Amino acid sequence: MDWDKLKTFHAAAQAGSLTRAAEMLGLSQSAVSRQIAALEDDLGVTLFHRHARGLIPTEPGNLLYEAAREIHGKVAVAEARVHDARDEPSGELKVTAPTALGAIWLASRLSEFHDQYPNIRIRLMLDDHELDLAGLEAEVGIRPWASTQNDLVQRKLLAVRQHLYASHEYLERHGRPQTPEDLDDHSIIHYGPPQLAPIPGLDWAAKAGREAGAPPRPAVVEVNTIYGVMKTVEAGMGIAALPDYVARENPRLERVLPELVGPDFEVYFVYPSELRGSRRIVAFRDFLIEQARRWQS
Repeated sequence: MDWDKLKTFHAAAQAGSLTRAAEMLGLSQSAVSRQIAALEDDLGVTLFHRHARGLIPTEPGNLLYEAAREIHGKVAVAEARVHDARDEPSGELKVTAPTALGAIWLASRLSEFHDQYPNIRIRLMLDDHELDLAGLEAEVGIRPWASTQNDLVQRKLLAVRQHLYASHEYLERHGRPQTPEDLDDHSIIHYGPPQLAPIPGLDWAAKAGREAGAPPRPAVVEVNTIYGVMKTVEAGMGIAALPDYVARENPRLERVLPELVGPDFEVYFVYPSELRGSRRIVAFRDFLIEQARRWQS
């Protein structure tokens, strides 16, 4: 079976669409479509149901995807071990993180990592949904929640606090609340919907200063990513609870009611057990542990 066709099929099944598969592979959409059609001809089966909203694997497609996923993982591990056989840490390191944590806290520190390890190329994949580290969709994950998979190694990186933040412009227009009860007179921005939040307790601004059992404050706007909440606060729409790694170093934001602290949570450095001892991963882990120590001190 042609590996290029199988790799293209794997990407399409993983992405659920020809467009996203083409982006992942750096090919045109028509090239992806042709390779999948050729693979279907070779096998004599239909691998996907094609709909306007994307691709759905058929039963033979699901069987082939499981095999392709296993092969892809083994190839990725082999590539990683080849990179790590060199004298100096080098090669590509695929890192995944949620959008806000990756774009704000992590990305600002990658220049220093590059200065220390110029031969390691970071491929940063920001996604608020978990990529499959066990399946080697990425080699390293930075996550604000603990892993539940037994075949992953994890190391606590940060203990994060949450505070309330608003833009300087908003506070100049509406004043600064002096007590948690004063939040009733302000516009509150929610992360939501709360039941989908990857980090528990992100809706605490709606309840701060209210008696147990009282209804939460209504939101002036609800945003489904932490990065989106931060940008809405920056725009002056209201006050929101944000993790300190998002807002503490943002010059456009000011901490509100600084003595009021939301639920803590922890950030973890996670990677597949097959890559334990990888020189690239050890270098990146040790670098981030030092960065976390500096940030927390």
